[in-house]
Amino acid sequence: MSVVTLNEFIIERQADFPYAKGELTRLLTHIGVAAKVVNREVNKAGLVDILGEAGSDNIQGEQQKKLDVYADEKFISSLRSSGECCGIASEENENVVAFDDELAKNGKYIVTMDPLDGSSNIDVNVSIGTIFSIYKRISSIGHKAKIEDFIQEGTKQLAAGYIIYGSSTMMVYTTGRGVNGFTLDPSIGEFCLSHPDIKTPVSGSLYSINEGNYIKFPEGVKQYLKYCQEIDGPTGRPYTSRYIGSLVADFHRNLLKGGIFIYPKSAGYPSGKLRLLYECNPMAMLVEQAGGKATDGRGNRIMDIKPKSLHQREPFFVGSRNMIDKAEKFMLKYGHKEPKL
Repeated sequence: MSVVTLNEFIIERQADFPYAKGELTRLLTHIGVAAKVVNREVNKAGLVDILGEAGSDNIQGEQQKKLDVYADEKFISSLRSSGECCGIASEENENVVAFDDELAKNGKYIVTMDPLDGSSNIDVNVSIGTIFSIYKRISSIGHKAKIEDFIQEGTKQLAAGYIIYGSSTMMVYTTGRGVNGFTLDPSIGEFCLSHPDIKTPVSGSLYSINEGNYIKFPEGVKQYLKYCQEIDGPTGRPYTSRYIGSLVADFHRNLLKGGIFIYPKSAGYPSGKLRLLYECNPMAMLVEQAGGKATDGRGNRIMDIKPKSLHQREPFFVGSRNMIDKAEKFMLKYGHKEPKL
């Protein structure tokens, strides 16, 4: 059985993007290289002084972990050296990181990313990940990237994906022509095609939500959860609860098995918690390419939302199409307004 590596696969698909002349290929390759570097540190994190707090907060007011900072630095370094990326927007940085060397200023692309999603799970050895999106820049080539390069709708994404650092390490990505997954083979140090042309089930049996925040949820979400938990229906309890607390891990499981992930707005997060640019949009592109759906719970497609700020938050409903449709019916019937506590 022949093995197709990530680099071979990317090069084979280069013909899908004749306008890119190989730049997108090189950019995706550099993301794969950075992922392998971060994976190495994640795997040995318990053996070295890289776990725990870095002693600073990111722009979200969340305390940064040492591995967060390391991953951010490695991805920025790799993308800068690619010569194809002129700037990065990251969850870990208040402002965009616009590269100022001549090679990078001629880059045609920008990248938005969450370098280490689920970092609160690092210390307890639970799966974490990296999420990324690639857009074509709007500003003039030859100059530093500008904020308008990053404030683009998700429909403008050229590529999106994630790396999950778990029992095995996988990179899953799309360039708008289906979704493919690659598993890292540590014996050869290469990502190898393991999940070609991923299609998510139209319906599933899994629902993922932080039920500890139940009292803070809108009534529509509460009623939907009651529906998920009912045991008196003709088929018994329709769904099973599975929640890891790492978006990449929860999304990955539901993508393959069929399910719904919900992070609604709440009394604690009246605009939602997840960030539109580097969490919601890339996952929305992936799930749509796999046959699923991503909305804000009000029937608005995530990728159609025009960002107003770099760190904008949105409610997020993502997963199997039929399950999203059912959840939105509950939202429409019972309401979106979060309770006042």
